Formats: sequence, structure tokens, C-alpha cells
Amino acid sequence: MISMILDKLNGHAKEGKVCKIHVNEGDSINPGDLMFDIECSKGNFQVKSIYKGTIKTLKITDGIKVKIGDTLAEIEGELVNEKSESKKEEKLNTVSSNKGTGFNYFGGLLKPQKETVQCDIAILGGGPGGYVAAIEAAKRGKKVLLIEKENLGGTCLNFGCIPTKTLVRSAEVYDNLKNAEKFGLYADNVSVDMKKVIYHKDEVVSNLRNGIEYILNKHGVRIVKAEGKLLDENTLFAKEGRNEITIKAENIILATGSKTSMLPIKGADSKHVITSTEALSLSELPESLVIIGGGIIGMEFAFIYAKLGVKVSVVEYFNNILFNLDEDIIEEISSAAYDSNIKLYTGSKVQEILNEEADKCIVVFEKDGEKKYLSANKVLMAVGRCANFEGIGIENAKIELTDNKKAIKVNNKMQTNIDHIYAIGDVTGKMQLAHVASHQGIVAVKNILGEETIMDYSVVPGAIFTHPEIATVGISEKEALNKGIEIEVGKFPFAANGKALTYGETEGFVKLIKDKNSSKIIGGAIIGPHATDLIAEVALAIKNNLTACDIIETIHAHPTTAEALHESALALEGGSIHFVS
Repeated sequence: MISMILDKLNGHAKEGKVCKIHVNEGDSINPGDLMFDIECSKGNFQVKSIYKGTIKTLKITDGIKVKIGDTLAEIEGELVNEKSESKKEEKLNTVSSNKGTGFNYFGGLLKPQKETVQCDIAILGGGPGGYVAAIEAAKRGKKVLLIEKENLGGTCLNFGCIPTKTLVRSAEVYDNLKNAEKFGLYADNVSVDMKKVIYHKDEVVSNLRNGIEYILNKHGVRIVKAEGKLLDENTLFAKEGRNEITIKAENIILATGSKTSMLPIKGADSKHVITSTEALSLSELPESLVIIGGGIIGMEFAFIYAKLGVKVSVVEYFNNILFNLDEDIIEEISSAAYDSNIKLYTGSKVQEILNEEADKCIVVFEKDGEKKYLSANKVLMAVGRCANFEGIGIENAKIELTDNKKAIKVNNKMQTNIDHIYAIGDVTGKMQLAHVASHQGIVAVKNILGEETIMDYSVVPGAIFTHPEIATVGISEKEALNKGIEIEVGKFPFAANGKALTYGETEGFVKLIKDKNSSKIIGGAIIGPHATDLIAEVALAIKNNLTACDIIETIHAHPTTAEALHESALALEGGSIHFVS
């Protein structure tokens, strides 16, 4: 007999209240089955089975308080390490009184239930744009309905930002363990269990997803878990199970996100080819991986899998990986890739993917007019994402697309050509960033409420979770040159920063860019430890028209990596204190 113990709740909560029990004594259970909902101060927490077996005894009842360490149930069966996220399909059996009559005793129960709903704002898509807009609107007193066909959180939470960063962390911990000796520490027999890595990733995603649903429910947002479609400019339709819901909305926000792009390469349909979605759920590490695309997605996965011990090669069409960045950043990250044994093939065009044998394929590409070949167990197609608006009925509402027909056209208020229909996030083709989608959602809601607000894209921080991390904001050196802006650049290396030295992470630098005429900070780039956290200070400086002197006159705590920002500002105004170039 196995005792099912409550071992965690959301955040740091230690206790909660049982708000729903989804199983009964005698039920058979499998890994991934939802068993209990427990409400705590950090949100609703769903307890799912990690067992295969039968529930012999339930130790809790609805409404009681439970705490970490309490026994929830007694299970007769076995622990299964691999977590399944799939839900059981509901199967309805029909019964006939005799053969040939065709009479269905359950026919009345299977008829669709029709419902018409009125709301102030209907939102199609529950990603970081849609759910943030829903919460903001509900907080401000609007009746909101949110339609999401898959899981709340969109690509970012389920297949992008959060799961990739969880894998980044696992790879980082593994790499630290392997290299612990330089800190005077020793770890023997260090290995990777990808099933547990993926399990941890799934747990993080599940906790955050539950938190979003809890907040939406607390604010009174109705969530319709179904595929939605515009019938006209004021009406949406969704089918949730057997319920057919017609939604009449005064305002509509389209937040349907993006989908993975695939290049028309011969052999791209090979069983060895995966997208970023599959790359987040590999239960076994391949010996070798070829990544097609050296952009943000491709390079993040390159460092993840290289740190986990996979032989990684990146084939990039442009002459540099992360080609939009300044040359000094590209040079630094390319050097880091080399140190991590990542092979880079830039200026290369993939022509074909051939199946070599049962567990391998060959990537054929051209570089400098010469054909080259790479053998790999897996090929990751990482060539970006495209707006997802097919099948949502934009033609029924006569919503216009952009000139290239690749996204929904919006103005700076996030309005489409139909005044009361807005679009936000990746579907607009503006910037494929979760934080941009969230801000667009708030801008859309404010305009719906009559507050004249425009979307400003001039100060949007970008974060790349390679190793070392990269972060940028504002005007780059490349952009300044193209726009004819006279600039000065101040740089400070992390090799001269005390906190970076204690971490053993001395690669990279902080770079601040100021307008020579106004002395204002107009751009910045950081490559190194904590870069994605540090960039917020630079964004704040640009947004508020601060100068290098304003940063210099602000005391920065010691010892911190933030001191590198202070020193970079000093470099703009006479020279750093702790570094001489």
C-alpha cells in the first residue's frame, strides 16, 4: 500500500483547503489523472496522480484544511516516474433495446446544450496577451469572457518562455555540478535523467497555469475552454464539450498568438525532425542534434542541449548567428558557443534532410558553394514563428490583414479596422515577445474604457537565455549608424566585477549608448551573468530620458553585478574606476 502525501503547494504555501475531490474510493487511476483541487493563499493547486493503481482509502473530505506532509489517500499500485499531461478521453456508450431499431436511450442526453452570453469584452486566446487583458478589464469592472482552446498561458507558458528557461536552469545546474572542482567541491557520477528534467518542467508549467486560472476565477472572468470563431463583428461562437455558446460582445480582443514556422526543405517531414514543442519534451537525450536556425530559439536550445552533453551543430542562413545584434555581442556569444563545443555553420543553406538509418539522418547544406553533410539523431527546426489567425473567422468580421497578409493589421491603439475589435500579441506581427503582448493587452483595455493610450515600442527589452545571457534595449550601435545618430559608447567587462568573479562567470560586458548631442542614454546591451535582470535598469533610464550622470549619481550596492552598469556609465563620462581600457 502506498500513502499519497501532500508534498507541495503553490509558491511557499504550507497549507490549504480542499475545494474539490475528483476521485472516489475504488477508482482506478493513472499518471496525470486529476485527483484534488486545493486552494491556498498562492492560488488553486491541482494534485495529479503519479501512480498507476486503485484508490483504497481517501483520507480527506471537501472543505477540510490540509498541510504539507498530510496523507491524502492510500493507493494500491505503483509509482510511475514519467508524468503524462494527457487527459483521459470521455467515452459515451450508446445502448439499443434491440438490433436494428436504432433507438438510443441516451440520445436526449447527447443533444447539444445551447447558450447565449452577453459580455462587455470577449477575448479569443488565453496567452500572456489575452489573460492579462482579461484580468485588467475585470479588475476595472467589466464583464469579461475568455475563450482558450488549449491551455491558459499560450505559447509562452506552455511551449516557450517558461519551459525553455526551466530546461536552461537544469542544464546550468548539471554544468555547475560537472565543474564544481574549481570551487573546491566534488560531485561524483553526475548524470542526467531527462524524464525527471521534463517532469520538473511540467510541474513548473502546471503550477503557473493553475495560478493564472485561479486569478481569472477570482476576478470573475468566465473561461470557455473551446475553439472560438467570429461569426460577425459582434458575435463569437464556441463549442465547449456538448455546449454550444454564442457570445455577444460589445468589444472583442483577438489574441490567438503564433504557430511554428517550417521551411519548405525536402525531407522536413522526416521522423527525425522536431520543432521547439517536441524539443521541450524529449524523454531521452539524443547523441547528436542539428539545429536549423541560429536565431533566439535555435541558440537557446543549442546551449541547453550542449550543456546537457549533446553534440550540437547549428546551421544558419545568415553570416552570423543572432545577426540582428551588434558585432561585439555576436563575437562574444560565438566564442561562448565554441567553448561549449557548439559547431556553428553560418552563411549556410539547408537543402535536404535524408534518412540515414533507423536512428539517424543526414542534413545536407551548402556553404560557400560547397555541399556539406551533418549526421544527427535529431534535427530541430528553429526558424521562428508566424501569426496564427486562420480559422478564427476574420473574414466574417471583415478584418483587414497587413500588406504582406502575414498578420492582423492594427493601429497604435491596438484597434483593427473595426473600431471595437482589437488584436494583440503575436497575431499582430509586431514583436513576438510575451511582455509586449501583455502590454498591448493593457493598452487595448484602456482604449476600450475610453482612456486614450498608444502602444510605444521604442523601449522594449529583449532577453536571450543563452550562456552567457544576452539582453538589449533601445537603440543599438547598428541602428544608430543607420539613422545617423552621433553616439558615444561606454563598456565595462564582467571580468572586472567582483560578484561575477565569485560566480566564476567572467564572460561578457555591459554596454551603454548615449546620444552625443543630448547626453541621454538611448540604448544598452548586456552579455553576461544576470543580463536579463540587469537590463531593466537600462530600460528605465531610457524611458525616463536619464543621462549617464543620473546613473553615476545613483548608489549601486556592492558586491553586485549591477555595479557593472554603474561602471559602464562612468566609462561614458571620463572612465571607469575599476577598469582601464
